[in-house]
Formats: sequence, C-alpha cells, structure tokens
Amino acid sequence: MHISTSLIKETTKFFYYFYTTRIRAYANQPEGSYAHMKLVCSKANLLNGVQIVSKAVPSKTTMSILECILVDATNGEIKLTANDMELGIETTIEGQIIEKGIIALDAKIFLEIVRKLPDSDITIETDASFKTVITCEKAKFTIIGKSGEDFSYLPAVERDDSIVISQFTLKELVRQTIFSISDNDNNKLMTGELFDINGDEFKIVSLDGHRISIRKIQMKNSYAPKKVVVPGKTLNEVSKILPGDADSDVTISFTEKHIVFEFDKTVVVSRLIEGEYFKIDQMLSSDYETKVKVNKKEFLSCIDRATLLVKEGDKKPIIVNITDNGMELKINSALGSMNEEIDIQKQGKDLMIGFNPKFLIDALRVIDDEEVDLYMVNPKAPCFIKNMEESYIYLILPVNFTTVA
Repeated sequence: MHISTSLIKETTKFFYYFYTTRIRAYANQPEGSYAHMKLVCSKANLLNGVQIVSKAVPSKTTMSILECILVDATNGEIKLTANDMELGIETTIEGQIIEKGIIALDAKIFLEIVRKLPDSDITIETDASFKTVITCEKAKFTIIGKSGEDFSYLPAVERDDSIVISQFTLKELVRQTIFSISDNDNNKLMTGELFDINGDEFKIVSLDGHRISIRKIQMKNSYAPKKVVVPGKTLNEVSKILPGDADSDVTISFTEKHIVFEFDKTVVVSRLIEGEYFKIDQMLSSDYETKVKVNKKEFLSCIDRATLLVKEGDKKPIIVNITDNGMELKINSALGSMNEEIDIQKQGKDLMIGFNPKFLIDALRVIDDEEVDLYMVNPKAPCFIKNMEESYIYLILPVNFTTVA
C-alpha cells in the first residue's frame, strides 16, 4: 500500500504538536470529566466569536479534529479555540454557563448554523455521547461533536518579551506592506514579513523578489532589539479580526519559535518562519540621477486607466518617459494602445523606464500623501518611492520593454 509523503508529514507534525500541547491541555483542565454542558449566549456574541476563531481552521487536513472549534465552558467562562498547528486563535465570549462542559464541533457546520439562526439567544447543550443540541427560538439543530479531550490547545507561550502598539497602527502597517510578500513556498522567508524592533522604532518589511515594501513607525516606549519573520497568512488573519481602534492596543509577544497577538478578549498564537531575513540595507541606495514629484491621485488614476488594455495574466509593461516637459505614460497591448501626459516637477536627467503596472498601483494605493517622490538611476536600476522621513520606502524593479512608437 502506498502512503503519500504529505500524509506522513502531516501525521508526524500532528502527533508532535499534539503531545507538546497536551501538557498545556491538562494543566488548564479542572479535575473531573464534563460529560454534559449547557450554555446560553446571544447570537451576536457567539457568531462574532466563531467567526474570529474560524480563521485558524485549516481548509485542507487529514485530521478531522483540526476541522473543529473547541467550545470550552469548564473554567467559568466560554472560550472558543481553533488551531491548525501553525496558527491558533482563542477568544472568550459573554454568555451564561448553566452546566460546565467541553465539546469540539465541526467549524464549518457550526458557523453556518449560528449564522442562519434568528437574532436571539442561542442554547448549546451536549450529552455524554457528544450529541449537541443547538436551539434558538423555534429552531433546533442536533449535530454530533467530538471529545474536547482530543483537541490540541494553543501552545503555552511566555509573555516576557512584548511590545504594545495601537490596533489601528498594526492593521495599517500590515495593509501597507502585505501585498508584496511572495505566495511561492519555494522561499519560506519571502512568504512572511520581517518585524524589526529597535528601541522605539518598529519597522515592517516584505519582499517578493520584484519589489520591497518598508514601513516605519515610532512607538511610545522603547524596547530591546528584535527581528522575527511572521507568516503572511497569520498577519492577514490578524488584520481581518482586529477591530482596528486607534484607542485600543494590541500586545505582541515573542519567543524563539512563536509570536502572540493579544487584543480585546482574543489571543492569536503563530509559529514564526525560521531563518535569517534578507539583508535589505545594501539594496537601499540613496543615489539617484532622476527625481520626480507627482500628484499621487493623478499618477495612480493614469496607470489604472492604462491597465484597461491589459488582459489578466498578460505581462505588458507601462512605459514611463520622463522629460523636462512632463511625464508620459504609454502602454501597448493586443487590445490597443494608450498614452497620457502628467505634469511633474523633475530634477536630474531624462529617463525612459518600464514597470509592471500592478506593482506601481499596489504601492501608490497605500500611500496617503498628496504628492509622491520617485527616485531613479537608469532603466535597469530599482525605482524608489519614499518620503523625506523614510517612514515608507517602496522599491520596485523595472522591466525590460521595447519602445512603443
């Protein structure tokens, strides 16, 4: 019988994780088994909690327990947990515990049931055979759960090494950099973002081999230097569930192998990507032969219009011709051609350079300044879009092109 290597890998990974988290599981469990559980909570609270933890449920797995959400009402609060062994999310919701207990429920069906129930109080009741009855007004669902004992809890992570920033800031930093991570698993480090902490400076870096995005902020407090690489998937999911209030904080803690995000009543634990991140400082030259100041909205709209003539998957470059008279943008494809001129302030030499229009659009969309500065050397060297303080730097590699008449 042939067993696939991916199945062996996943099984090995599961059992390793299962045993390393067992200690935490038993440490957290009060004595005695809870065969029956009964709790009541509002639909709004339950739906919000289930949606938050669902982000850590794997889309594909051979381990059915990982497709579940753990509902744990053994310690005087209702805690929901999901865990795919790379990313785990735990959140506490308001509700009334009538009988303490614990159950693991299939995440997909549980979410759909809760979503479609009326906007009223929901009662969840389980028995010794894991039969689970979910009632709301006149609707009643009966599903079969699994033993909570089999569930892998989140790994215990020390919270000694932490920083605190506002939820809004973290959400913005991720939004302004996440688009330039790579989705190719061949180089794991490119699928994550570098968190670089040095004193009161917090820098986030992402790159995919064609471009680099850097955002820098000053924090309220000063911290010991630290560099970690956080998976892009983790940051995407954290961004989705972060309320993003400017007045509310998120605490980020680090260990050698994990990162923890804590906000409101939610804890997100993720494995870090191992390895040393790319030395990008040597790529960030401040030399330039041509500098252009342009209205960001006008520049972005012009590139956006030009891409109307590019079919999806077609790698047609946009050609930027910079002269004393202004900046001309040209594109030529099987569908037709387009050119447009934009007013600019120029310093230095004339230049004709080609770019992947998507890369320019991605960077310009997340810059809030009214005007942007572009720094270039020649048609084969990177273009930099950055501000004076260098709180953002976007490096974009040019592409080869044939001149359009």
